[in-house]
Amino acid sequence: MYLKSIQLQHYRNYEQMELKTDSQVNMFVGPNAQGKTNLLEAIFVLALTKSHRTSRDKELIGWQSQDARVRGVLDKKYGEVSLDLSLSAQGKKAKINGLEQRKLSDFVGTLNVVMFAPEDLEIVKGTPGIRRRFLDMEIGQVQPGYLHTLGQYAKVLSQRNNYLKSAAPGGVQQALLDVWNAQLAEYGVKIVKKRQTFIYKLQKWAQHIHAGITAGAEELTIVYRPSFETGGTEEESVLFEQFMIKLSQAKEQEFRRGMTLVGPHRDDMAFYINGKEAQIFGSQGQQRTTALSLKLAEIELIHEEIGEYPLLLLDDVLSELDRNRQTQLIETFQNKVQTFITTTGLESVNIGKLQDARIYHVRGGQVAR
Repeated sequence: MYLKSIQLQHYRNYEQMELKTDSQVNMFVGPNAQGKTNLLEAIFVLALTKSHRTSRDKELIGWQSQDARVRGVLDKKYGEVSLDLSLSAQGKKAKINGLEQRKLSDFVGTLNVVMFAPEDLEIVKGTPGIRRRFLDMEIGQVQPGYLHTLGQYAKVLSQRNNYLKSAAPGGVQQALLDVWNAQLAEYGVKIVKKRQTFIYKLQKWAQHIHAGITAGAEELTIVYRPSFETGGTEEESVLFEQFMIKLSQAKEQEFRRGMTLVGPHRDDMAFYINGKEAQIFGSQGQQRTTALSLKLAEIELIHEEIGEYPLLLLDDVLSELDRNRQTQLIETFQNKVQTFITTTGLESVNIGKLQDARIYHVRGGQVAR
């Protein structure tokens, strides 16, 4: 998979920009707040139709503009593909080879990316919500139906929460609640199953990569923590039953708090290094290595799933890594994964390790070689 060109229109601080990205490694150098991260974000948005930095699409639209547009030409194993995504107050429109897609989930997965930024350390040491977002973004790229299921789950969850907040004590309509419970469990079980499978595969790759980075001194284990007891099964009927039992048990507490307390919206996962939880007991270096292992594992997992390597987006991350971790990262993507790198200066980058690298200078929403 190879991004041959990208074109931006009214996207953040880019009024008009067209760039050929025909090198294996594309480096964007310049001071902060000039548009380097915006460019990588645009590639991410073209892949997933949403930003990794904000949930407010209007922030992606340039100042005093009504809409924004991101277009790219992608070279895949079965031929060239053109992608076109427009954003406005009316919503998003996505086209593949000029054909508008009925659902955004039909567009997602055409371009695959792995983003690695300094804030990705929060996947290890941050809140459960950050880890759930990581899971959803990555599964959505390789399992197109997953995002649709997630959207359906979110609708039922919102309706159920509204009911829990508004229902008066003693005035609960059990039949209505039963319908929402069944719908919540139906969609929720599908999400849990996808997460189980994804984490199992991620663990396989990340464990191997982490051992390589640490010269075998550390063993990384990833543990899925769903909000209800699964009994270690992936059988959908059993998971459904367990989900419904947990909802029944949590009923009184949910009405008291006015929110749904059971379901994949409350899932988490944990990382263990040599049997100790990295979030609590890991040093900053161990947490960095864990985050790096996860990102490198994503690359291999996506390749395993779709038969092509994704694009790798490194947003000001090389300067955050020591030489050993930099070298490990570079050796992983070198001559294999098309990579886009932002940095404020080349002095912190092990530039001698990079091959076929083209350097661009970014200033004020302008990109020049």
